[in-house]
Amino acid sequence: MSPLPHNIITNSSFPVSETLSSTNRIFTFLNPVSYLDALDNKDLFSKFDGIFADGSVLVAAIRMLYGKKVERRSFDMTSVAPQLFDYAVQNNKSVFIVASKQEQVEKAVAIFKEKWTGLNIIGFRNGYFNSEEEKESEAKHIVEVNPDFLIVGMGAVMQEKFLVLAKEKGFNGVGFTCGGFIHQVAQGDMDYYPAWVDKWNLRFVYRFFKERHTRRRYLKAAFVFPARFIFERFFG
Repeated sequence: MSPLPHNIITNSSFPVSETLSSTNRIFTFLNPVSYLDALDNKDLFSKFDGIFADGSVLVAAIRMLYGKKVERRSFDMTSVAPQLFDYAVQNNKSVFIVASKQEQVEKAVAIFKEKWTGLNIIGFRNGYFNSEEEKESEAKHIVEVNPDFLIVGMGAVMQEKFLVLAKEKGFNGVGFTCGGFIHQVAQGDMDYYPAWVDKWNLRFVYRFFKERHTRRRYLKAAFVFPARFIFERFFG
């Protein structure tokens, strides 16, 4: 199994427009935090049709150790999300969302529909399940309603597992993980990052100070990510 950076390097060449117009494909995004989770779940992540580098730190690490330039992509308003919603409206495509808490996903859906007139969100629900049976039932329901796009935000690994499950059950559209995007939008932060933060690639620093619950994960990534990334480069 090839090291994760090779997958990211290969997938970086996929134009977003080509990704959105495809079928039967699922995609996820890795930052230095979720990269560590992916290393421990390589079989799971190998089932994805595309993995993208989410964050300037991972982009820089790939450039330094692999000598390859990759494009940062993230499922947020600075990258893939607005392109997907624009494409869905322009091409009459449907969207299904599984993410966050119920109140938050409801707020986010209302915000999306207000901003994108005509956006066809044919279903949504929270990302919390009481059992594996409930997950399977929801995956089958998604296959039945047959959305063109499936957006899943349940936290690293859990969201990937659900998206793979949906595809294994017969989902034939295009699926994306979205991390905490729905939670951010529900807070009224459609444009979550101030312009200066996005310009200077300080998104992870901004989240570190704004979101207290992310601090432990970012500190772990600061110390563990470089070591494991280097190890994979030379011994993986």
